[in-house]
Amino acid sequence: MDTIFALATAQGKAGVAVVRISGPDALKAASQFCTLPDPRRAGLRRLVDRDGAVLDEALVLVFEEGASFTGETVVEFQLHGSLAVVQAVLRQLGSVSGVRMAEPGEFTRRALENGRLDLTQVEGLGDLIDAETEAQRRQANRVLSGELGRKTDAWREDLIQAAALLELTIDFADEDVPMDVTPQVTELLNRVIVSIQQEISGYSAAERVRSGFEVAIVGAPNVGKSTLLNALAGREAAITSDIAGTTRDVIEVRMDLSGLAVTLLDTAGLRETDDMIEGLGVSLAKKRADRADLRIFVVLPGEEPLLSVQEGDLVVVGKGDLWPEYDSAVSGKSGLGLDRLLARVGDELKHRSSTAGVVTRERHFSALTDAIVYLSAAVEAVAYGSVRYDIAAEEIRSAIRRLEGLVGRVDVEDLLSDIFSRFCLGK
Repeated sequence: MDTIFALATAQGKAGVAVVRISGPDALKAASQFCTLPDPRRAGLRRLVDRDGAVLDEALVLVFEEGASFTGETVVEFQLHGSLAVVQAVLRQLGSVSGVRMAEPGEFTRRALENGRLDLTQVEGLGDLIDAETEAQRRQANRVLSGELGRKTDAWREDLIQAAALLELTIDFADEDVPMDVTPQVTELLNRVIVSIQQEISGYSAAERVRSGFEVAIVGAPNVGKSTLLNALAGREAAITSDIAGTTRDVIEVRMDLSGLAVTLLDTAGLRETDDMIEGLGVSLAKKRADRADLRIFVVLPGEEPLLSVQEGDLVVVGKGDLWPEYDSAVSGKSGLGLDRLLARVGDELKHRSSTAGVVTRERHFSALTDAIVYLSAAVEAVAYGSVRYDIAAEEIRSAIRRLEGLVGRVDVEDLLSDIFSRFCLGK
């Protein structure tokens, strides 16, 4: 395997920049710049080029094979974060024979190939890098810790045991003393099915924590929706006017609410109109409101919401500075009721996210639902007795293969290329 190098920290000027070298010739390549410290010990060294000119004074760390992020021998140069220093070191490394620049995600791919991470952990690492909120950070850390991989291993052990019992019975089918393993195998299969179903049940909430919730502000024209959005966002995100129908498109504002990623949507006012452009905006508003996770219906006193209110949705009285006597009054202009509204939205979304598990991606969901299909077929086959044990065993093997694909053990080459291409160069 090639020896690779790259800047492992973000591009641009910084206090410290880390250049990582990984592979069989990492020590040989790094020793051309300085005398290396002992493994797992940091040493302050002057890095010099081939002509003996000083490149930088850096903290140098050496990780032995099996004790590094990639699982290979790794050397890291912790440099001063000057653009010129980093480029000079990378340029010199690029001239070393047998060493090349890493491709995007290649360090992490080697961690997978060397058994340091499974595929779900790789995805968790990607989510952790992209995390913008506390909830996303916590969820990504759970996935990165290998929780889903450990559960998958436990399911796999039970399924291997069930398949082994069936195979044993098939092998001894001609013996005088037949073995009835139907109860034991059925118990193992049902246990795995129930456990997988529990994980799947938290998928929707986990996916929303990862990608963010959408909250739509919905109502008739000129009830204060855009002013409310601007107040919640803390900036002039939407144009406000006393002229009804000012908002034609859906305006989106991303924010951190109670540790959750939330996108607020300001939609066009809902009304019948002959204006073709406004009509398109109204149609789009209805579609986005329907797809949103939660809707804030803004009405005026005595009015009812123009769309169906679903469980968890909120109904507030807009332009609350004009009629503060209403308990649900809110005003983007005066700030009346904004803290209470944000708290209510935050509480509702936190309640929904409380069921989030570690099945965070469509790929996870698909693999587990496929496994349940195979296992349900196996349970049905086992119920017929030994005459269908061979069919049940094959269904179990199909489920095992699907679970192994989940953590990256089989048939994932195309998937790997897609996943790792999304990583930055230094990972």
